[in-house]
Amino acid sequence: MLDSLSLRQKALKINLAKRFYGTFAEIGAGQEVARYFFQAGGASGSIAKTISAYDMTFSDHIYGKETTGRYVCESRLLKMLEKEFQLLQERLSDTRGKDHQFFAFSNTVAALNFSRTNEAHGWMGVRFQHVPGSEISEVVIHVRMLDPQNVLQQDALGIIGVNLIYASFFLQRDPEAFINSLMDHLDNSRIEVNFIRFGGKVFEDVDNRLMNLHLLKQGMTHAIMFDEQGSVVLPADHLHRKDVLVVRGSFRPPTLVSLDMIKSGLAHFAKNIGKKESDIVAVSEITISTLKAEAGDVTKEDFLARVDLICALGQKTLITNYPQYYKLANYFARMSVPNLGLVLGIYNFQQVFTDEEYSNVEGGILSALGQLFRDNVKVYIYPYKSEKGVVESLDNLKVPDNFQHVYAHLKENKKILDVASPNKDLLHIYSSKVLQMITSNEPGWEKMVPPSVAKEINEKCLFGHPCFIGKKNP
Repeated sequence: MLDSLSLRQKALKINLAKRFYGTFAEIGAGQEVARYFFQAGGASGSIAKTISAYDMTFSDHIYGKETTGRYVCESRLLKMLEKEFQLLQERLSDTRGKDHQFFAFSNTVAALNFSRTNEAHGWMGVRFQHVPGSEISEVVIHVRMLDPQNVLQQDALGIIGVNLIYASFFLQRDPEAFINSLMDHLDNSRIEVNFIRFGGKVFEDVDNRLMNLHLLKQGMTHAIMFDEQGSVVLPADHLHRKDVLVVRGSFRPPTLVSLDMIKSGLAHFAKNIGKKESDIVAVSEITISTLKAEAGDVTKEDFLARVDLICALGQKTLITNYPQYYKLANYFARMSVPNLGLVLGIYNFQQVFTDEEYSNVEGGILSALGQLFRDNVKVYIYPYKSEKGVVESLDNLKVPDNFQHVYAHLKENKKILDVASPNKDLLHIYSSKVLQMITSNEPGWEKMVPPSVAKEINEKCLFGHPCFIGKKNP
């Protein structure tokens, strides 16, 4: 994506405005952002100080220690922003505070090491005033650097840093345009933006859940995550080196079957890997293609309703653009997940044995299945009861003839398993039927969903549930 302004023009516009004044604090990949502002010319008009505290002792003395021992983290970034902005106000408020908007830009980054063995990523943020003397506003992002060489990663960081600062001053009223502009003079083969958080006075009406969904829709990342309270979180912070159980579904709405898939799948997975259920991260996952397919497009209301209801179940939510399961498995492999369990309904599992799924995969189905069924991955199949009353499971699942041998191999090696002890009394519940009952105000649907879900739907009138003035139909 290319903006009408070059990077030099963006930096120069800020330098010459005579109203922006701030600090650049960069650790881990040179001072690439500040460099653009110096090279643009007129830097004395906007730069109060640049600093790069590489030595840990120096850094700890300035910003304090990190109790986790990790220095490329959001906590470190926030300490840097807090300290640098505080110093600006303490030292320059009397001389520049009346006619300048103070800002602090910071990043803490781990670029590619010499051996190329690390995950190249970093945190970056801007804390700023939107008018002189105003309350502060803030934007924080997390990036993954994808270039194969350290020097190229430094260059990409410099570019996105300039874009971030420019957008903070000139695109603050249009958050989606703000996000789009982060990739000016870049593309998603060089850098991935997989987290963004707006905060403060200017952004008080911004819903960060929708902003992170926009990252996903724009192809700037492949997955976004929400914790049990519905707050946006960085997936790696919750998944890295953790045993993970993923339950894929539409959750439109979450039903008693959805809850049983989570509970029975978690119990079976924990037993298989010899871990406590409490030590496993359970995640409810929705693909963005499912969001689009069922609503025509990704509507804000539908998306937020699903996140709210999954939170009502006490679950984390993962939204991905990985419709193919082998891509989902690769994503968790990058997180160094020791053990991965996937819980699928019988219909979703049948898609694994569809030729169309692998038409664009180098190596075809065998390559894709090899990536999906890694040594540390098990797939658990939740049964389905047809309208004729037939319960479908691995025992009577029909797969195409050309997949019979592969299917038999996976069963014999226990790579695919029926979920142990599902509640078969719930198999008459279909989410599509429940949704129809909700939208038509048909009684009885509340008994097909968890109480917390029924409460949310009734109170917020979700999924087209009629809002009533007065008493609802019994």
